[in-house]
Amino acid sequence: MKKLSALILAAALPLLSMAPAAQAATDDLAAIQKAGVIRIGTEGTYAPFSFHNQKDNTLVGFDVDIGRAIAKQLGVKAEFVEGKWDGLIAGLNVNRYDVVINQVGITPERQSKYDFSKPYISSAAALIVRDDNTSISTFQDLKGKRSANTITSNFGKLAQHYGAEVVPVQGFNDAIALLTSGRVDATINDELSFLDFKKQQPAAKVKVVATDTSAEFSQSGVLMRKDQPALKAAVDKALDAIRADGTYKTISERYFGTDLSSRVK
Repeated sequence: MKKLSALILAAALPLLSMAPAAQAATDDLAAIQKAGVIRIGTEGTYAPFSFHNQKDNTLVGFDVDIGRAIAKQLGVKAEFVEGKWDGLIAGLNVNRYDVVINQVGITPERQSKYDFSKPYISSAAALIVRDDNTSISTFQDLKGKRSANTITSNFGKLAQHYGAEVVPVQGFNDAIALLTSGRVDATINDELSFLDFKKQQPAAKVKVVATDTSAEFSQSGVLMRKDQPALKAAVDKALDAIRADGTYKTISERYFGTDLSSRVK
């Protein structure tokens, strides 16, 4: 009986040793092309990048249109899978989608676990307070104050870095609601989101008092699983193509009234 068990174990060892190699050999681009669909993780609550149109509840936004443009270049359809920010990136690990397009900042910490496309947009972290606030004018003034942010976002980490108590929220709109109601002192959020918000609600009594344009917070890319060189190359090529044919300019002007391509390094 022991001899039989040993023989079974010996036969199984080569198969076990091959398992990691087989897993590593998974080609996400080939799977996408075979399915005819690229699954894109996004929030759906982060205007003007990914949100629902109030008229018909359709998913729209800068990131959504960029995702559809990339899919077109790849010759497949875009399928969006919505999820809350705090679990959005982790959804890649369980294969909920193939990529994440949701203003994900390119940081060394994330690059150690995932791959990014080349940057497709550049913005800044904006420190937003109420119009009547005179105690906060720099990021350093956040020490001991309350900032509304999604905890795992770059903006939440920046608030914590400056000593703020982070009050958890699901997205930009929730953060602004807490701020205007006086339940928090500030929020750090995307400068472009704030500009879009003020365009929609010019009477809102909030203002930007400081910005952070460091690379860690300004450059966003398409996030994908690690070690997918074919997919990364295809997405980078798609981004180059939509810049060259004017698609990027059209999308940018649709949501921001200006061409942001010159901001991207």
